[in-house]
Amino acid sequence: MAREKPEAAAEAEATPELSYREQLEFLNPIAQPLASRKLTRKLLKCIRKASKHKQLRRGVKEVQKFINKGEKGITVLAGDTLPIDVYCHIPIMCEDMSLPYAYVPSKTDLGIAAGSKRPACVILIKPHEEYQEAYDECLEEVSALPLPL
Repeated sequence: MAREKPEAAAEAEATPELSYREQLEFLNPIAQPLASRKLTRKLLKCIRKASKHKQLRRGVKEVQKFINKGEKGITVLAGDTLPIDVYCHIPIMCEDMSLPYAYVPSKTDLGIAAGSKRPACVILIKPHEEYQEAYDECLEEVSALPLPL
C-alpha cells in the first residue's frame, strides 16, 4: 500500500518531458485552434478527473462513433499526431455537430492524463456532476477560441 501512493502521486503530477514551447515545434499545420499553456493544463486536469469517473471517450474510432450518435462534450485533439489523415475529419464533424474542440501540443500528455500508458490522438470529455465546475470552465474557454478559416 505504501509503495502505491508515491507512484500514484507521480502519475498525477504527469509533468511533461518537453516544455510547452518545445512541444510546439512538433505541431501539425492543421492544429488550430491551439489551447494556450494555461488552457492545456486545465484540459489535462479535467481529463484526469473525467477518467476517474469513466466519462471519457478515447481514440479516433470511439470518438467518431459517439460524435455521430450525438453525444455532447469537449473534444481534445493532439497536435503532434502523424499522419494527419488519421484524424483530420474529426474537427469537421465537431463543427457539424456544434461541439467545441481544441488541440493540445502532445499526444503523450493526453494519453497520460487519460490514465493510459499509450499516447492518445483524440479524447472526448463528457460532462459529469463530480467535476462540473472544471468542465464548465474548460467549455467556456474552448468555445471562446477562434475557429480556423
